[in-house]
Amino acid sequence: MIFITAKFRVLAEHADRWPQIAAEFTEATRAEPGCLWFDWSRSVDDPTEYVLVEAFRDDQAGAAHVQSAHFRAAQETLPPHLAETPRIVNVTVPQEDWSLLGEMAVPEGR
Repeated sequence: MIFITAKFRVLAEHADRWPQIAAEFTEATRAEPGCLWFDWSRSVDDPTEYVLVEAFRDDQAGAAHVQSAHFRAAQETLPPHLAETPRIVNVTVPQEDWSLLGEMAVPEGR
């Protein structure tokens, strides 16, 4: 799978509305057949920073994502709300879902 994490620093005046600003892009991406997940989180330390964690089935799904009409639209509509160019980590990993964090295993039946 293609695993991507990106940090978006949003202009302060748009930070509280960022989930709504990015909603159309988020919904369209989640509907892609090759999208495994596409989840936003807001930093607990910096209210203007959002982290996007996304994954795509394979290289073809990742390519389809960046070639989609909704990705091209987001390239136009999202940057005016940003304070800087987003930063990204993009890596291919040999798995298809989240692994369990054994070091913090929760006993079954709890």
